[in-house]
Amino acid sequence: MIKELIDTLFEFQNLPDGDLLYILDNMDANTFDYLSRKADEKRRQFYDNQIYMRGLIEFTNFCQQDCAYCGLRKSNTKITRYRMKLEQILDCCEKGYDLGFRTFVLQGGEDPWFNDDRLEEYVRTIKNKFPEVALTLSVGERSRESYKRLYDAGVNRYLLRHETASPSLYESLHVGMSLENRKRCLHDLKEIGYQVGAGFMVGLPGQTHEDLVMDLRFLYELKPHMIGIGPFIPHSDTPLANATKNTIDLSLTMISLTRLMVPDALLPATTAMGTLDRYGRERAIKAGANIVMPNLSPIDAKQNYEIYQNKICVNDDVTHCRGCIEMRIKNIGYEVNMSRGDHYEFNKSNQQY
Repeated sequence: MIKELIDTLFEFQNLPDGDLLYILDNMDANTFDYLSRKADEKRRQFYDNQIYMRGLIEFTNFCQQDCAYCGLRKSNTKITRYRMKLEQILDCCEKGYDLGFRTFVLQGGEDPWFNDDRLEEYVRTIKNKFPEVALTLSVGERSRESYKRLYDAGVNRYLLRHETASPSLYESLHVGMSLENRKRCLHDLKEIGYQVGAGFMVGLPGQTHEDLVMDLRFLYELKPHMIGIGPFIPHSDTPLANATKNTIDLSLTMISLTRLMVPDALLPATTAMGTLDRYGRERAIKAGANIVMPNLSPIDAKQNYEIYQNKICVNDDVTHCRGCIEMRIKNIGYEVNMSRGDHYEFNKSNQQY
């Protein structure tokens, strides 16, 4: 029965919640192999065997939020905080551009120092110097007016993982925040015209298969352009320090199911996957992912941008990282694509975002 359900999902991109739950409750190794093959087949219908490479720049680890799972949380007094100056970011972009990157992803905590004026200045300067690149921001919840201003300044994409679509689980992990406002942000971003990224963690303490079905249903309804899915990894300086990890297999299952339900999405093979499993990123690609994001940040920044601990590649320079991941991708039969790598619908309509 389970393979028939997967075939139906492959064909129609949807199943009742009860059937999705049945798949999760009855997943085994043979079924997962079948599911991942179908996810890979679906991905190839839109993106062939192309794996798009983005350049990640972690430009501030200050954060005003206090999320229970995150090492950047404001209550963590053990972390060494930093903010990169504009000149440092431009230097990262220059090095990345020379290595062929045509998408830069500026990621940071919710840092109040980066108000609209400062962030707009950074965005306009980067876009003026590198007009043909796609610029992605990931700096958390802001007002609709802020998002519109940054879009008008030249930001093309915005990543804002919803983390979990379960209201009770979300609010137990995010002090003073609400899932309703997170969803408001995502809808605002999409209406403004961004290529929008959502996504969730797998293996959060208290998370159930029913919660994961909520995530799939939310993504099916939102239809974001990018979807980040990765395993929860505990950090020793957070309230979830002693929570269990090792949810790589379930994370891979969720990547494959997401590929079938939102078939044209851009799905990263996250660094967290590679942190839990030496070949985690390769396994994620085989399961339906088609994005990798080598880190362009200076080594000291990479070491201090610690959402979770023991992250891979923090001591490697960007030239090494770029070559390493390309070799890994080619070794499993896929091709690296260094273009902007826009979402399928944006490419199809020939719009320049």
